[in-house]
Amino acid sequence: MSGRPAVVQDAAIALIAVTAVAAVAVLGDNYVVRLATTLFLYASLALSWNLIGGYAGYPSFATAAFFGLGAYANGVLQAAGLPFAVAWIGVAGIAAVCGALLGFCILHLRGHYFAIASLVVGDVLREIVNSWTSLTGGGMGMNLPLIAFSADMQARFFMGGFFGLALAAFLVARLIDRRPLGFTLRCIEQNDTAAAMLGADTRFAKSAAFTIACIFAGAAGAIYASWVSYIDPTDVFDVLYSVKPIIMALLGGIGTVTGPVIGAVVFLGLEELFWRNFLETHEGVLGLLVVLLVLFLPDGIHRLLTIGRHRTWRAAAS
Repeated sequence: MSGRPAVVQDAAIALIAVTAVAAVAVLGDNYVVRLATTLFLYASLALSWNLIGGYAGYPSFATAAFFGLGAYANGVLQAAGLPFAVAWIGVAGIAAVCGALLGFCILHLRGHYFAIASLVVGDVLREIVNSWTSLTGGGMGMNLPLIAFSADMQARFFMGGFFGLALAAFLVARLIDRRPLGFTLRCIEQNDTAAAMLGADTRFAKSAAFTIACIFAGAAGAIYASWVSYIDPTDVFDVLYSVKPIIMALLGGIGTVTGPVIGAVVFLGLEELFWRNFLETHEGVLGLLVVLLVLFLPDGIHRLLTIGRHRTWRAAAS
């Protein structure tokens, strides 16, 4: 789908999403608002990872590194006197530069070599943050200034902030999916060398996808830091911020636009369910269930829904 019908469809999706979020903001209680905020955070991270991990097939574990980088860059910029909105924009720029530089250094690697190299970045940044106490507070963490709203208004404000980020990530993913960049990334996922031999600019495509993914991860970290108002290295550089987006994308369907969003919804639902009923062992039970879903549904829930929709259409047409 391209041209005007695609634009109309995107506008309709955005309008429906904005209306739903507005309804939650007005009618939802604090628990529902917090759940929606977490969902949009998860969707942002899953959509960002999918650009490089799903489309291009590069198993990146750098999400946690840029999430933590965004959180601390936001804290440092606000400590320097910048308003939170300006700081968030600055963080996006910092993440773009750092993502482009890191991509230049490690995107020539493939498979587990790339995965290990991207995983190490988070550990390096965490050690830098721990050591640079004069700037980051080290292991004691860093406090961020509170936004001058009431508690209820703050909760809804940050829900809106994460929703805006998730919507932007979704629309960027749809744009890439319909453009030559998306086609090139899929060619890279199939065979990087063959794509280059056929004339595709694989270096630019990989760098662009990785940089955009880093921007969204960094922006998510910046908004998260302002949301919780206190950060420490153990929290924001947690490797789970790299693992969870991968699981969500696998659950929903990697290499698709809507798959990471579906996966984020399912993962959050499972997380809440097992947190309530298996308080002490919820991570193990959740992990086992996710492994089973990935093993027996390798193409994700998006594929299952697509097959069901096609069967419904064929039954209606016959």
